[in-house]
Amino acid sequence: MMRAFTTFFMALLVAYGVSQGFSGVNPFKGMDWFLALCFVVVGWVVAWALSWIVDLATPRHVSRFLVPTIFGLGVVLAWEVFVRVSHIAVVLLPAPSQIAAKFLSSLPTLGADFVQTFVRAVIPGWLIGCGAGFLTGLACDRNDFLRRGLLPFGNLVAALPIVGVAPILVMWFGFDWPSKAAMVVVMTFFPMLINTLTGLNASGHMERDLMKSYGASWWTTLRNLRLPAAMPFVFNALKINSTLAMIGAIVAEFFGTPIVGMGFRMSTEVGRQGLDMVWAEILVAALTGSTFYGLLTMIERSVTFWHPSYRR
Repeated sequence: MMRAFTTFFMALLVAYGVSQGFSGVNPFKGMDWFLALCFVVVGWVVAWALSWIVDLATPRHVSRFLVPTIFGLGVVLAWEVFVRVSHIAVVLLPAPSQIAAKFLSSLPTLGADFVQTFVRAVIPGWLIGCGAGFLTGLACDRNDFLRRGLLPFGNLVAALPIVGVAPILVMWFGFDWPSKAAMVVVMTFFPMLINTLTGLNASGHMERDLMKSYGASWWTTLRNLRLPAAMPFVFNALKINSTLAMIGAIVAEFFGTPIVGMGFRMSTEVGRQGLDMVWAEILVAALTGSTFYGLLTMIERSVTFWHPSYRR
């Protein structure tokens, strides 16, 4: 505990010293950027040391929630202090308080962008892409010829750049949400396919031989053994695709969309140098993606409670 307190107060003193140096240098010169880097590093150390203190001083079940919360708040506070003491231009980096003010004053616009991007594009595309990938994985597991023919093609499609595929899909499906949903389908299909095939082969040979000795059919073995063993891999793909879907939909909106959507708002506000609005959209995307990921994690825990990773 004493070591944690010592680290925390020493890091605070160093951060204070670094912050005082901004008043003596010329902005946009090498020393200014060096001080900024030092402040970021020291701010991280302060947040880490404070989280260390909390972890030592509170019970385990409490520190599990307090440590990441305090660490995140410490980083945001260091960001706020850095912007204030360095007098960096808003167009380069707005303070968290400015982003929060813009967020609260633009709730109707942000809400409309959220519905257009997440509700209309991300959710349908994610459901279609993950569902099609899962069913295709079952078909490939049943038919080896299909697996050998489809997987190399999947590797080719997965390697295609988003910025090359997005404008093509916009031309095919139009400027509204269907083209963004199609982009999400393309990005989520093959991760689910690969994870499903890997998960279906995760069960051991001894268990499968036992099912054969009982005379179990392919479907019975799939339902009672192979599919439950594949669930951790399937949920891994679902969680990965939850972030890929947001990225795909937002990037696709840069290449054509109605005058609404997260990607549209970011591209137009960057042109107008309204970086506070861009950061507000980033905040919405981050909160949405984190909530989506968290819900999937909760569902995964209830479905795969038997997995050794959940044992204490």
